[in-house]
Amino acid sequence: MRTLNQANIKETEKPSKESAADVLFEQRLARHMDELKWLYMELYSNGSMFAELCEQLKRFYQERRTSLKELDEKRESDPAWYRQNDMLGMMFYIDNFAGDMQGVEKKLDYIESCGVNYIHLMPFLDTPKGRSDGGYAVSDFRKVQEKLGTMEDLDALTDDCHRRGINICMDFVMNHTSEDHEWAKRARAGEGEYMSRYFFFDNAAIPSLFEKTVPQVFPTTAPGNFTWLPDIGHYVMTTFYPYQWDLNYRNPRVFNEMMYNFLYLANQGIDIIRIDAVPYIWKELGTNCRNLRQVHTIVRMMRMISEIVCPGVLLLGEVVMEPEKVVPYFGTVEKPECHMLYNVTTMATTWHTVATRDVRLLKKQLDIVSSLPKDYTFLNYLRCHDDIGWGLDYGFLAQQGFDERTHKQYLNDYFEGKTGASNSRGELYNADPVTGDARFCGTTASMCGIEKAGFEQDEAAMEKAIQLDIMLHAYMFMQSGIPVLYGGDEIGQVNDYSYKEDPEKAPDSRYIHRGTMRWDLAERISDPDSVEGKVFRRLKELEDIRKKEKVFVSNADTWTVETWENSVLCIGRYYDGDKLLGLFNFSEYDKTAWINETDGLYRDLLSGRAMKAAGVDIPAYGFFYLKKI
Repeated sequence: MRTLNQANIKETEKPSKESAADVLFEQRLARHMDELKWLYMELYSNGSMFAELCEQLKRFYQERRTSLKELDEKRESDPAWYRQNDMLGMMFYIDNFAGDMQGVEKKLDYIESCGVNYIHLMPFLDTPKGRSDGGYAVSDFRKVQEKLGTMEDLDALTDDCHRRGINICMDFVMNHTSEDHEWAKRARAGEGEYMSRYFFFDNAAIPSLFEKTVPQVFPTTAPGNFTWLPDIGHYVMTTFYPYQWDLNYRNPRVFNEMMYNFLYLANQGIDIIRIDAVPYIWKELGTNCRNLRQVHTIVRMMRMISEIVCPGVLLLGEVVMEPEKVVPYFGTVEKPECHMLYNVTTMATTWHTVATRDVRLLKKQLDIVSSLPKDYTFLNYLRCHDDIGWGLDYGFLAQQGFDERTHKQYLNDYFEGKTGASNSRGELYNADPVTGDARFCGTTASMCGIEKAGFEQDEAAMEKAIQLDIMLHAYMFMQSGIPVLYGGDEIGQVNDYSYKEDPEKAPDSRYIHRGTMRWDLAERISDPDSVEGKVFRRLKELEDIRKKEKVFVSNADTWTVETWENSVLCIGRYYDGDKLLGLFNFSEYDKTAWINETDGLYRDLLSGRAMKAAGVDIPAYGFFYLKKI
């Protein structure tokens, strides 16, 4: 008979599954411990808080369900899993798209039929009614808005998505909380512990110093960076809106607690966490409070924390700035930060190209992106939930004869449909009559002319508008990175002006392109003569080509080719012996691309026609995918 000690020895000779998992956690922690501790102590000099953080990391790891741990290990073994040519995203607001989370789950068959395997659920965490900024004023990071469902519904949705191979992305609002968050309520009640989690000042001296160097995000609708709270006699920092109180990341308690929220959400089955407004999270008097060194320290620590607890989860950085300020958020190959970033500048430049029929600036920016390391993955899109700001390279444009202020005016007039032979429709957002600055709102389809052609019942204009819409998507698919559709783009959904009838939405023209999904129109996708059927079928054709051709992987070689025609863009891709040239005519007139690729015949992947890649005639708003035979 075995003694107790002998039995214990036998048990330790065959570690349980749980103890083996703990060993894996310890290995991951050890891999990052030196750097994580160094960065944390450099920022906070607080050993007890760091010890607490490490304890909590283990707790969140242990609470992570087995299916997610298995997915983590699978993705760890294939770090480039998200850079493949089958990745296609779609973003939407849950209520506008399907009512609630259970409704989204019921629409997964439709999402799959769109070729989409990555859905970005726009903000769904608890927010106060009427003071949410579209969901970006979070009052509880661990509660779903009641109208959208529950955390149990989110669990069920992520489980179903994972069974189908669909990834889920959500927003993590790091910079601020709602004034209705528990921390804010306790701070407003005068509790010092919670006041220290924000930026409170009992007089205007320090806030006035900040205002000297910190730009205003919304100078017309939410001027200033501070809000006076007369009930407690204090100013509080509010970079965005008065009801969004900026968090003080100088306080280690803020960092720790927000990381616990981050891990809690990751454990609900989220695959991609979009870090909202990340450049703003560190505040320093005497600076512009943007892109400071400490921001990168925090993001780097987030990346390591993710790799320790949930390495299958990706970080997507929302950095709405020019390329030289965006790229640092990738970190370095040795010390990475975000896995993916938005290609914001290229999106705005694309619409500049539509309005000017001139590809020169777009070509320059694509060349910049192509020169970056292949590990840098961008999300590319034509439209998203937000407005379009005309943050273009005006130094380069000045060389082409463009004046910044008059060009911004032209772009807004063009897309409102007022000038430049435009067929676009949309509205301005945050127009400033003093500076002349404004941002533009509208759906892809409306900006391409589908709305106008439909209203005027002009069949020829409709065909041209659909052609422009499809050409732009074909161009987007050729860019380096992962393409993302906005929900409704796949059926050519136009602007929704009903937002003006809702008092809570009426002041915010961005709701014009955040309209309710028209499922009655989506039913027409099988009708080849309908607008919806034409857009859906042609987009699906492009998606199928992209998934079939390995040259569309995110880390393929990409470059631009001179066409000697300012209206025509040529993008090249090369991967593992395959070469593809994409030709895109941004003009409403027929053009010739004066390229001269002398390495043999090419085949157009859409028509199947063999042709030379030399002196290519391209119809109005036409395009070719030419693959080397």
